[in-house]
Amino acid sequence: MATNITWHSSHVDRTDRERHLNQRGVTLWFTGLSGSGKSTIATALERELLLHHKKATYVLDGDNIRHGLCKDLGFGPTDRQENIRRIGEVCSLFTDAGIIVLAAFVSPYKEDRDKVRSLLESGERKNFIEIYVQASVEKCEERDPKGLYKKARSGEIPNFTGISAPFEAPESPEVVLTSGETPVEGCVAQLVTFLKEGGYLTAEK
Repeated sequence: MATNITWHSSHVDRTDRERHLNQRGVTLWFTGLSGSGKSTIATALERELLLHHKKATYVLDGDNIRHGLCKDLGFGPTDRQENIRRIGEVCSLFTDAGIIVLAAFVSPYKEDRDKVRSLLESGERKNFIEIYVQASVEKCEERDPKGLYKKARSGEIPNFTGISAPFEAPESPEVVLTSGETPVEGCVAQLVTFLKEGGYLTAEK
């Protein structure tokens, strides 16, 4: 761990940023199997929030992150843990900036997700919203938009979640999206309602 470093405080705090944006910073963490619809729903929600509600939001997508920040990591348990740790730190910065973060990651291990929650939670503020994008392996394999399940079944992809590696489903997520049955528009509407009722779309306490 680095030594001889000191946190440099800003003259602008989170409350100032949120007041300027008229929203509350928060991380919506989408977890679920590959093909369950995490990124599809997240990007649709991003568009809805930006264009129709004028909110500052950003999607962090599992594949996109591995093109840069986490391109040195593989898919074994240790690398998966480090991948989620790094993303958690990024989410913490975005949330402090007052942004509504939409983080879409398989994140198969409960312990890793709980660590991100612990990092983000602060006092009474709810900064981490776990969203379980629920769809069966059969439904995800039927969709298989990237052809990954076919490769996993043939042995081309080792450590593939749901086939040759475990997925630990959330025990008490704040939101469950039944994406195997509910269309994208319905999932987005459910999330917008959740954000409104939770007071995230305004800076008012």
